[in-house]
Amino acid sequence: MTLKQRIDEEIKNAMKAQNKDDLRALRAIKSLILLAETEEGSNGEVSPEKELQMLMKAAKQRKDSAEIYAQQGREDLRKIELDELAVIERFLPKMMSEEEVAEVIKGIIAKVGATSAKEIGKVMGVATKELAGKADNKTISAVVKALLPA
Repeated sequence: MTLKQRIDEEIKNAMKAQNKDDLRALRAIKSLILLAETEEGSNGEVSPEKELQMLMKAAKQRKDSAEIYAQQGREDLRKIELDELAVIERFLPKMMSEEEVAEVIKGIIAKVGATSAKEIGKVMGVATKELAGKADNKTISAVVKALLPA
């Protein structure tokens, strides 16, 4: 079952349950998929990698917005963003913990032969590709910086 089919099914369920919060988030995801299907150069299909990339971007946007609303004391808007984030996360693979990311990055550091903070770029290039969809870039970057000596 494709992501689009899963989203359509979830939209039907949310409509039946009259769950407006889930419905809003699901429609936002469906909108992203439809835009990707109709963008220039697209063949009307969205690859699973592109779907994952879109979901990750949407989740990051919700997290960032929630942080901003928290700083501004807007708990009402923050809650909406966090509710939408929870719905989006249902369709994302489980994220790795910081410890799991550190283990993978230690292997990458050994593989590329990085020895100092000057080689962060080498490690980040490999790490972001290898951990795509499994960890966010903010976590990856923090772990790389912590593991490479200055």
